[in-house]
Amino acid sequence: MQEYARLIGIDVGKKRIGLARTDLLQTIASPVGTFSPDEIFEQISLIMKESPIEGFIVGWPLTLAGEEGDAVAMVQQFINQLEKKFKGVPIYKVDERYTSNKAKNLMLEIGVPKKKRREKERVDRIAAALILQSYLDSIQ
Repeated sequence: MQEYARLIGIDVGKKRIGLARTDLLQTIASPVGTFSPDEIFEQISLIMKESPIEGFIVGWPLTLAGEEGDAVAMVQQFINQLEKKFKGVPIYKVDERYTSNKAKNLMLEIGVPKKKRREKERVDRIAAALILQSYLDSIQ
């Protein structure tokens, strides 16, 4: 383990990919943004230029029953690309059930206006931060 390094959280979707990152001490997850599949690897590279990355935390799309659903193949394909582009950086899968609903509820709690809560990009980047925070909580 490096002394100071970030973790990157990723919420993979068909049209958009939510991105989040930790601080260098890996205590808190913060949303970075929402990007198209064409932009995502460039954005990850920009984060990696700023500071070392210790791992990727990718949301794993299980069904409500806890089984692997249809979206698993899409996420696995993304993980394969991630492994090729960023060799040697560990990738951890985290159950992402309910993260979109949690993101919407969180926005409601903090007073985000209804119109902004409906923006899918906002939901995706908050979901990425929730996936990452869930991982952080599990290793503390």
